[in-house]
Amino acid sequence: MTLSDWFSFINQMGECIKNAYLPIVKKRKDTSYNNDNIKWQNIRRGRYVEFNLLHDKGTLFGLKTKGRIESILISMPPNVKWVYDYSPKNGSQEEELIKILKSPKNWV
Repeated sequence: MTLSDWFSFINQMGECIKNAYLPIVKKRKDTSYNNDNIKWQNIRRGRYVEFNLLHDKGTLFGLKTKGRIESILISMPPNVKWVYDYSPKNGSQEEELIKILKSPKNWV
């Protein structure tokens, strides 16, 4: 492949992402939220950080080989929260999401 082919490929990928992402943004940009939603978001971000520190091979490799901590952790979310044994309120959107995430899926 030539440099021009690669450039075209990357541009096409960018268009695909833009075409998939912008409708989501337009649909959700005016959705209201409150402090409970922010708390939930920060708890979920904490789970993302937990996954990266415990399971992500790139993060683990960087930490085990004495890489620059700032460089390794720069991709982590700026605000996170850890709450011991947190359970969302009954009937909340957060509880519904947990049910969806934990239910078995046949992805094929």
